Amino acid sequence: MVLEVEIGELLRARGMTLAVAESCTGGLLCSRITDVRGSSDYFIGGIVAYSNRIKEALLGISADLLARYGAVSQEVALAMAHGARKVLASDVALGLTGIAGPGGGSPQKPVGLVYIALVGPDHEACERYVWSGDRLENKRLSVEAALDLLRRYLVSASRPS
Repeated sequence: MVLEVEIGELLRARGMTLAVAESCTGGLLCSRITDVRGSSDYFIGGIVAYSNRIKEALLGISADLLARYGAVSQEVALAMAHGARKVLASDVALGLTGIAGPGGGSPQKPVGLVYIALVGPDHEACERYVWSGDRLENKRLSVEAALDLLRRYLVSASRPS
């Protein structure tokens, strides 16, 4: 089964809603989620926070956090997910930030580095990846990994009583 279809079924079965904050994927995750007919039943919306200014203004991420850890960090990915969950009033949220390439990398933060965070009721997680593809492949792999993280969370989440 296609991940976004399975996720939709799991969200619907649990009566949960989803929000997304994405940077390096530029809206690709929202696109994949909304490719599913009936996704408006569970998908609240998404924020493409490509610039730090938008991360601050729309997601409530502090300039201090961005300066201390950098936009591509576990801390910012988690803050993006928390911000999306709060601003869009969803049950669960994903936050993605990374360096899609081909430029923008450094020895400490190479091209292909991506952090994917998930925040839900009484749960948060963040996964780190370093992809080796081109820009489009890195974006595609990041979206697949985000969808898989969400699927794994939903499978393990208890069903509502």
